Amino acid sequence: MGFSRASTTGEREGGVKLVGYNNFVRHNPRSDKFAVHKFHHIEFWCADATNTFKRFQHGLGMTLVAKSDQSTSNTLFASYVLQSNDLVFAFTAPYSRKCAALSDGTPLKHYRTDEAYDFINNHGLGVKAVGLVVEDARVAYEVSVANGGKGVLSPVELTDAATGTTQVIAEVLLYGDVVLRYVSGSFTGPFLAGYVSIPGSPAISYGLQRVDHAVGNSTDLIKTVEYIIGFTGFHEFAEFVAEDVGTVDSGLNSMVLACNNEAVLLPVNEPTFGTPRKSQIQTYLEQNEGPGLQHLALLTNDIFTTLREMRARSEVGGFEFMSRPSDRYYQDLPKKIGDKLTPEQYKEVEELGILVDRDDQGVLLQIFTKPLGDRPTVFIEIIQRLGCMREVKEPETGAVVGEEQAAGCGGFGKGNFSELFKSIEDYERTLNV
Repeated sequence: MGFSRASTTGEREGGVKLVGYNNFVRHNPRSDKFAVHKFHHIEFWCADATNTFKRFQHGLGMTLVAKSDQSTSNTLFASYVLQSNDLVFAFTAPYSRKCAALSDGTPLKHYRTDEAYDFINNHGLGVKAVGLVVEDARVAYEVSVANGGKGVLSPVELTDAATGTTQVIAEVLLYGDVVLRYVSGSFTGPFLAGYVSIPGSPAISYGLQRVDHAVGNSTDLIKTVEYIIGFTGFHEFAEFVAEDVGTVDSGLNSMVLACNNEAVLLPVNEPTFGTPRKSQIQTYLEQNEGPGLQHLALLTNDIFTTLREMRARSEVGGFEFMSRPSDRYYQDLPKKIGDKLTPEQYKEVEELGILVDRDDQGVLLQIFTKPLGDRPTVFIEIIQRLGCMREVKEPETGAVVGEEQAAGCGGFGKGNFSELFKSIEDYERTLNV
């Protein structure tokens, strides 16, 4: 697994130890227990889906592509789906418990209004489901449960009335109240079969491409990681300990899990203790009332264009960003990054407040929003990865058919964690948390 060696973080139950960034050696054993292809969607649960989706649409530049609500004869919940390239977000809110009734127009018959209200009361705005495209959702569920995964929704077949195509979904607990949702089948719509498409919706895009990684916070890193690896077979892709990423005030331990093709990256964090100020991960756990999804890293091919669009809306209904780094940070940046960026890119990076880091393969450009809602919990990271291109070959003939970027190119911003944490801590001080 890559975390059973010596570390400064100390021994855990059963002798398991983290090794930290410098001692970790990346290795892909291709150990998945079932075939996983990529992220399919992210579903947020909220108290008001209408206003929430419109804010994300405006702030992130995404097109409304599907819905399920009272206008489509769904009397249990309102749900709206946004898309930008391969990035799909859904926002779902329950109708009144006094009026809730299962109807023919409800696509997800397993939806429970009381569960939705409990989720919202406990967590506020938050991610409920991380959807994955798998080869066979039935097999993925059966294998997961057989290997210790906690089943939440046994396989359900959904049918799209417009095309007659079908889709199978199933859910296994990931951490906290967040589920890993397996999706397979012939249905090719943006979200789930049974939702009504909205072909005439104005097309909007600021250049966001897909989910790069989805980060969770847990009270016990090793226990959570062992649980996820146990039922998925995912391998460890990277890890960081407090000494790698912390500040004087606070820090974290983190491990990144990946599927065979490494298109799905699932970092998991835990707080560290014994520092002058409690870890911002602990703040999340308190405000979220338990483990959950902390942030989503969204990939763009042109972070400068994407960020200019987002920043133009920050003060008018969009998302605000963490404070920019110090002038000294940008003065020292060329020493760290070298000629990997052009003089014009260095200028734009500083102008837009972007953080930059690199590993031995490529460069990472990143920036973080402030929390998306009232609580200091879930937020978004916008990233661009530069370099690490590799040939793509046809499996049967070996012929080169194109190229792709290696997963995690440029790393996860280890060199920027200290700067990021300082800005988060400064922000939290304004909230007195």
